[in-house]
This record gives sequence, structure tokens and C-alpha cells, in this order.
Amino acid sequence: MILSDLRDYLKTHRRAALADMALHFDRDPDALRGMLGKWVAKGRVERLPGGRACGSGCCRCDPATTEVYEWKG
Repeated sequence: MILSDLRDYLKTHRRAALADMALHFDRDPDALRGMLGKWVAKGRVERLPGGRACGSGCCRCDPATTEVYEWKG
């Protein structure tokens, strides 16, 4: 997986939980954090404050423990 794959995923989904991305790409969440950090530094991605839901509507995750990222483009 390369940065452009992560970019395309976030562009498509607009907002995604780190756990969902880790499952989708079959990668360790810490490895994804590093890649997401590059997009955050460029101002393309924002890590949403804790306590926000991922937006999927399932209500299965505790929003206080869900790490969510949003594409800002």
C-alpha cells in the first residue's frame, strides 16, 4: 500500500475510522498513523477530536475510543 491508496480511500469515504482503514488495507493501525501523519502535515487530512462518531451510522463503536480521520482535500 502506498500513500495514494490511502488518499483515494479517504477521498471516497470522506471520513473513516482508523480501525476501518486497518481492516480494509490489512495493515497495523500504527503503520497507518504514520502515513496519515504525512497527509495531516500537508493539510489534506484532519484527525477529528475524540468523541466524534465515524459517520457509518451503526452505533457499535464507542465514539470516545474511535480515532477518526477526515479528508479535507
